Amino acid sequence: MALDIVIGAQWGDEGKGRVVDLLSESSNLVARYNGGDNAGHTVTVGEKIYKLHVIPSGIIHSNTIGVMGSGMVLNPQTLLEEMTMLRDAGVTITPERLWISDAVQLITPAHRLLDRAKDAALGKAAIGTTGRGIGPAYEDKASRRGLRAGEILDRAHFEERLRIHFDEVNKILVGWYKQPALDIETLLKEYLSCADEMRPYIRRIGPMVQEALKAGKTVLAEGAQGTLLDVEQGTYPFVTSSCTTATGIFSGLGIGVQPVRRVVGVTKAFQTRVGGGPFPTEQDGDNALFLRGSGANPWDEYGTTTGRPRRVGWLDLVLLKYAHEANGFTEIFLTKLDILSGLKEIPVCVAYERDGKKMNTLDFSGDARLMAQCKPVYQNLPGWQEEVRGCRKWSDLPKAAQAYVKFIEDFVGVPVKTISVGPERSAMIIKD
Repeated sequence: MALDIVIGAQWGDEGKGRVVDLLSESSNLVARYNGGDNAGHTVTVGEKIYKLHVIPSGIIHSNTIGVMGSGMVLNPQTLLEEMTMLRDAGVTITPERLWISDAVQLITPAHRLLDRAKDAALGKAAIGTTGRGIGPAYEDKASRRGLRAGEILDRAHFEERLRIHFDEVNKILVGWYKQPALDIETLLKEYLSCADEMRPYIRRIGPMVQEALKAGKTVLAEGAQGTLLDVEQGTYPFVTSSCTTATGIFSGLGIGVQPVRRVVGVTKAFQTRVGGGPFPTEQDGDNALFLRGSGANPWDEYGTTTGRPRRVGWLDLVLLKYAHEANGFTEIFLTKLDILSGLKEIPVCVAYERDGKKMNTLDFSGDARLMAQCKPVYQNLPGWQEEVRGCRKWSDLPKAAQAYVKFIEDFVGVPVKTISVGPERSAMIIKD
């Protein structure tokens, strides 16, 4: 059996879609096991750009089966939109190629409205959610009142449960947040229509994934968001509502704990973040513009899901090492090294300072309140002026770029095995 995991090592948007695309070519099953349509993977194949939020991005390869695990929350409307987009692009989407767990929690339009109302009510303390209903759906799951995909299989039962759900949310929206009431009958008709189209894809996936592993097939688990957004290990409370680390794969797919062949930690050569929360190495002004880009092309730092400009800063090795400790990376996939070309020197954060004391990863806490008090301690590394987008071998890289990668490896204690140096699918260096 071969179980591989791809995990974001930062606050999401690290370029996991690129990694999953590469590894999917030799995988039989590609599985999402957490999150919802607050995550976005962009994959470029030839001249086609696929922007996916819920369907595993590996499904664009004809040899793979896409699996959506029970750790996810799913908006049926988003699912159907992506299915249509993929079919229009020539990708085959059938119940044989796309499996949806019967234990997936469902997102409704009521969840979305509730999400936006809650975050708006927080004012300056807002988490900065995507407004996709993720948090409220996970809240319903934790309180044991959530709607599960398997209920769609019994239409009459599901319609009754859905009506009760809309009625309960109406009471909160109107009574607590002073928002207009939902048009329940209209929402019921639209949502049930989406559920009807989704029905043929729903099944119990745990035994099917386990059987594939026993048969010697390769299963690639595609994590959503990033380690620092994990509800337990992330910079709480500025986190998502699911487990985003490697350990979530087992419960998120419904399979037992078993050996994992590789855990690929994906990190940019610098740091980015969307939404609120502390960010010790954050930059503004000319440095931010240099790292972020103008937004003129998909390679620039604007959210796939939100379209918001990402907050940017220098690479934080304290957080990267922390992410390794939380996941057990066997290798690192470094993205966007090309963005750093042209700098005379490149600061990297190697420690924090708080209350006059130096802190390293052993002292780090995911508590956002404490993290906000931390100041980065930088080590300046030599930069390089050469353009690296044409590099395809390790030996092609400037010596300073090689030294930058080697510094990351030595600090974190994990080999950097692959480096992306441009937006093109072929713009990668596979290092020994």
